[in-house]
Amino acid sequence: MAYRKTAIAVPAEVLAEVDRAARARGESRSKFITRILRAALKARRDADIVRRLDKLFSDPAMNKEQLETTAFFDKIGSAWEDERW
Repeated sequence: MAYRKTAIAVPAEVLAEVDRAARARGESRSKFITRILRAALKARRDADIVRRLDKLFSDPAMNKEQLETTAFFDKIGSAWEDERW
């Protein structure tokens, strides 16, 4: 993986907290910040996916189709208490 150096301005107290957290995890500052940034980006992607799914399933036609499909599978499926499956 290619790395690129960058310079950013961070308040001293934030950087001190980053350094303490990184040290507590046995990580370098760069590794800690990279891991945190990746987690933030993943959270943003996940939130976007949830937003899109919420929009999709808020569509009345889609909601009706989902309820009908659920009812269909409920009719043909086994009871959860039936341990044969």
